Amino acid sequence: MPAGRKTPKTREEHEVKKRTKEILARLDEAYGTDYRCYLNHDNAWQLLIAVILSAQCTDARVNIVTKDLFQKYDTLEKFAAADFGEMEQDIRSIGFYHNKARNIILCARKLIEEFGGEVPRTLEELISLPGVGRKTANVIRGNVYHEPSVVVDTHVKRISRRLGLTKEEDPVKVEFDLMKELPKDHWILYNIQIITFGRSICIARSPKCSECFLCDLCKAEDKKS
Repeated sequence: MPAGRKTPKTREEHEVKKRTKEILARLDEAYGTDYRCYLNHDNAWQLLIAVILSAQCTDARVNIVTKDLFQKYDTLEKFAAADFGEMEQDIRSIGFYHNKARNIILCARKLIEEFGGEVPRTLEELISLPGVGRKTANVIRGNVYHEPSVVVDTHVKRISRRLGLTKEEDPVKVEFDLMKELPKDHWILYNIQIITFGRSICIARSPKCSECFLCDLCKAEDKKS
């Protein structure tokens, strides 16, 4: 093969990277590149608690609950000393409130006892906290400590599959696929943009393909061009 000519695999990889770059450019143009967190908070531990609450729940509902919750428990120590039953009532309008109430209190206690009241920054330390998995840990790492992190929520998983950026179903595998495919400066930004995109255009039950600025790049079999 003549020098300089790309092999089929290399050509394919080049086209994939070119396509990904175009997807990101269009997302940047549509939504900007400002970092934004949709969960209201004033500090790191409030964000951590809000993200724990957000599992299987909308950010809007979480923000309604935390408005009163963070006034009642205005210190981490108050969360650590909270009564389990009372906490359940405080967050009852949020799904899985029993487990979440327990996790929030135990998480607050561990933060005080083992981390001096500070939210840790490493993935390993974060996932050691009750109620904290990779998604929650990556939200904290990206939004609090500005560490490049890929956050895989329902929007990111679903839309990344539709865009052909991953074929995986498991969130951890999706995370690693996106880490390979996306440049680090878009790891957190991609999540922020895709949340907006998923809520307004690529809606789970009825994607608005006719209004989608990524339709020509979409790999979904059910897209309506």
